[in-house]
Amino acid sequence: MSDREFSGADDLSLPKATVQKITTEILQSSPGVAFAKDARDLLIDCCVEFIKLISSEANEIAENEAKKTIATEHIDKALRELGFPEYVQEVLASAGEHKEALKVGISPPEVLFVLDADSLQGHEKRKNKGNPGGLTDEELAAQQAELFARATEKYNQGTAA
Repeated sequence: MSDREFSGADDLSLPKATVQKITTEILQSSPGVAFAKDARDLLIDCCVEFIKLISSEANEIAENEAKKTIATEHIDKALRELGFPEYVQEVLASAGEHKEALKVGISPPEVLFVLDADSLQGHEKRKNKGNPGGLTDEELAAQQAELFARATEKYNQGTAA
């Protein structure tokens, strides 16, 4: 593993609400069955460890190939080398669906990510995503200022009461 190996001090987790939603969807076919809070927390810990395991292996594979970016094929190889070949087909299908969704400018709800301004350059589909009305920057700034003024007024009314 590289110098970027995870340390035990990292406080990594998955959103509890997301895990709860996934487990609820799975349990729909078993009415009356619930997922205990401690079981959910254990599941989250297991998922984080699994992600660390796959990420570390994929990183090593990428480094051995002198690549600076972990690609889908590195995840594929990592899953196979770690003894999880049964996951490869579903993972690749999911990656393909995500890639197709991004081509049309849609981010699937299951996938959340944050992009900085530099990573948006040259991606016109995403650049205007937050401005579907085609307003100018000045019009958007005016709308934002009005919304802030309303929110401030509402807040001040609530604290004065």
